[in-house]
Amino acid sequence: MTKNPEISSTDLQPLQGGEFLIKDTEAKDIFIPEDFDEEQLMIRNMCLDFLNKEVKPNLDELEHKKYELAETMLRKMGGLGLLGTHISEAYGGMELDTNTNTLICDTMGPAASFNTTYAAHTGIGMLPVLYFGNEEQKQKYLPGMCDGSIVGAYCLTEPSSGSDALSAKTRADLTDDGQHYIINGQKMWISNAGFADLFIVFAQIDGNKFTGFLVEKGTEGLVLGAEEKKLGINGSSTRQVFFENMKVPASSILGEIGKGHLIAFNSLNNGRFKLCALSLGGAKESLRSAVAYAKERIQFKTPIANFGAIKYKLAEEAIKIFTTESALYRVSDLMQDKKTELMESGMDFAQAKLQAAEEYAIECAILKVAGSEALDYIVDETLQIHGGMGFSEEGTAARAYRDSRIARIYEGTNEINRLLTVDMLLKRAMKGKLDIVGPAWAVQKELASMPSMVKPEGAYAEEKKAVGDFKKVILMVAGAAAKMQMDGKINLKEEQEILMNVADMMIDLLVAESTLLRVEKISEKAETKFPMEIYEAMLKVFMTDATARVHKNATDALVSFAEGDLLKTMLLGLKRFTKYPPVNVKKARRMIAEVVIDKEDYPF
Repeated sequence: MTKNPEISSTDLQPLQGGEFLIKDTEAKDIFIPEDFDEEQLMIRNMCLDFLNKEVKPNLDELEHKKYELAETMLRKMGGLGLLGTHISEAYGGMELDTNTNTLICDTMGPAASFNTTYAAHTGIGMLPVLYFGNEEQKQKYLPGMCDGSIVGAYCLTEPSSGSDALSAKTRADLTDDGQHYIINGQKMWISNAGFADLFIVFAQIDGNKFTGFLVEKGTEGLVLGAEEKKLGINGSSTRQVFFENMKVPASSILGEIGKGHLIAFNSLNNGRFKLCALSLGGAKESLRSAVAYAKERIQFKTPIANFGAIKYKLAEEAIKIFTTESALYRVSDLMQDKKTELMESGMDFAQAKLQAAEEYAIECAILKVAGSEALDYIVDETLQIHGGMGFSEEGTAARAYRDSRIARIYEGTNEINRLLTVDMLLKRAMKGKLDIVGPAWAVQKELASMPSMVKPEGAYAEEKKAVGDFKKVILMVAGAAAKMQMDGKINLKEEQEILMNVADMMIDLLVAESTLLRVEKISEKAETKFPMEIYEAMLKVFMTDATARVHKNATDALVSFAEGDLLKTMLLGLKRFTKYPPVNVKKARRMIAEVVIDKEDYPF
């Protein structure tokens, strides 16, 4: 990319967490879906085979709460080795690379409510044991969790503690002989609870030491509530779990006493990332449903797929998938590179995987929001395209609409993830891991100078400039807000609206830059699946809309805390930094829609 004087190049160093805000990246240095090799595509086909033969034929039955089917399918998946692809070989896993594991989640996206069963087991069910279990615990549980003979459940949420997990009331007290803990309390919204063999339970030792425990099925005092009646994901088992003087060995502690927050929060990083992949896989299935119906539904003697309003929807669905997918695989590769780097330095597989996800916690939070909200838009518009049939339970559109809604809530609500995105960025800056002060100051100096009259030149020059300007806008707004806080004029902890504005701009930045880099990398390939004008149309439409969103979010933030000459200067700067050439978006969307309609699929 064209370098901005105040934004440094990554050179040979991969981006660290959050550095996408202050550093540029070369297209050659990212991974895109077009880079998958034959082995990775073979694994995808294996997953597709399982999905089409074992999962899809049972989705209607799952919808009628046949939880035994979910259990059976999960255990079959383990028999194929697909539950342990992200676990080290020493514990029965396949130890596949991060990009391949991302592809597996992407492929499993159309599994509807079974995704919750699968993701809860392979993510928050298995990873805490891999990350924080001692050797004896890993050897005892992980091989069975990989082959499906042991199903995991994660017991964190309580009636009074959702996003504020550390305020949990469940209590654990050491017996007089020091050999056991007595646990009392309750958990709710526990996925897989109805057939889980191993429960990861969080409790307050002595009422104030938040700690994880491994509790086996059948333990006296472990009581399951009735299956919850839910809006969606009806095929997944969700129950309350009660602990009534439950006695567990002291050896069942997972990790360290009082360090349960490390288990809870670090397990969520991977969960958020995987949720984006699963959401996009589901979104692709929804788009397939939309275009198939649009081609067969005749109104006014023509398929509704021929109408401009429908083409707009189909194109927009494809654009949201393509752009978010670009960010997903870019971050996937960053985590893979970090894991490899750490392992080469002598770190074991589990800790390298843990620290790689922790390094990119900001990006994982962004992807969770972007993926879940792309899915929500797509299932909503797919239902709309189906019209009355979409509102009927006879088809799949209604089920997808209901199932998707949970994605914005679990793994941390989207509101929490937005706030975390900015909070983690500022904390990394305060710890010296990320220098945003220098680049922010450079933007302030630029505001005092005359705008350059030199027009961007070269391939994707306008898009590169726009991405660089997005970074300047975010640094300008965040820097000004931080300065106001230092001066005691505002308290950002009480200004969540400002933080949400900044987070939304960061989401648009990561997705915009990732899409630009993907399109640029595709353009450098000897052969492309579609003419470049199709990929460029998706890029240009997204950049047009993202520029408008960045302008609005920045304006909303600035007018809420700045005034007088400062506000005037900032708004002039904002006008300078949000100029993107007008695009015939109608023509671009129609071009994209024609490809989708022709292939009757998400074809990219």
